Amino acid sequence: MDIKTKDSNGATLSEGDSVTVIKDLKVKGSSTVLKRGTMIRNIHLTDDPGEIEGRTDKVKGLVLKTEFLKKA
Repeated sequence: MDIKTKDSNGATLSEGDSVTVIKDLKVKGSSTVLKRGTMIRNIHLTDDPGEIEGRTDKVKGLVLKTEFLKKA
């Protein structure tokens, strides 16, 4: 059973891809906001096709919903 992870535009995401945030997102447990256009490099896929793991310069260990991302 091969589960495909797709971004907001329907493009298939792979391990190690780079994605861009398409909407300002508040980070839970922090006062940080990820601004639209923020690049997240070297993503890791999870068991849930609706979520990926990534990191930015400011925040490590992010889990992001793919509906707010587009492939870079």
